[in-house]
Amino acid sequence: MRNRMLLTVPAIALGALTLTAAPAMADTHESWSGQASLESLNDSGTTGEAMIELNGSEATVSINVSGAAATFMDGPFPHAQHIHIGADGVCPDPSADTDGDGAVSTPEGVPFYGEVSTSLTTEGDTSADSALAIDRFPGGDAYTYERTFELNDDTAAALADGTAVVVIHGVDPANLSEEAAEKMSPLNEELPLAATLPAACGTVNVSQMGAMPEGGADTGSPVQPVDNTGLAVGVAAGALVLAGGGAWAMRRNSTRA
Repeated sequence: MRNRMLLTVPAIALGALTLTAAPAMADTHESWSGQASLESLNDSGTTGEAMIELNGSEATVSINVSGAAATFMDGPFPHAQHIHIGADGVCPDPSADTDGDGAVSTPEGVPFYGEVSTSLTTEGDTSADSALAIDRFPGGDAYTYERTFELNDDTAAALADGTAVVVIHGVDPANLSEEAAEKMSPLNEELPLAATLPAACGTVNVSQMGAMPEGGADTGSPVQPVDNTGLAVGVAAGALVLAGGGAWAMRRNSTRA
């Protein structure tokens, strides 16, 4: 049985994999609508759908996720989610696991989906600087997310050329090989690998529109805004605080021998 671990997590753990330039606001009057089917990575069981509607520089992003890692301690497992750009615009397959631990890490996936360009937070900043703002991401095994915000030029361009990828992060260690479940993240030796592993991924397929549909595109199911209050309370209760170099306490249990 694996030991309980108390891990200190810097707020900049994903900094090495985010775009360093400050995002410029998109200066375009074109409208785009795009969808991504989010397929499971790393045996996470996480799947979902994402829709992005862009009108000029304003984007509305809607995401439905299910089968994700549910809890840590007494709170919901937080799931960082981003739009990645700057690479091939595809999701990695198992062959991307170059170190042979049975899991495709975030760095191993970068040549396929690229670096973080937009952080899909529930509130506040949406730049790469918020890539690990865990208290501002959804959490739990299933959630619905919707937010409208100003999109930067680089992400808008990647959407237009079909190389933008939505990635959901965070995998239950119980779903990993013993080696991967016990491993620390290559982003920081104090961070568990499971916390930053890509859990679901999908390339955004877009089509240009002359005008945005009245009331937005029909996704086939109603989308409700994220209630961030419960998440914030759960994150605090779960001893996860990331603010200027806070700490993440995470207990990992497994019945594997």
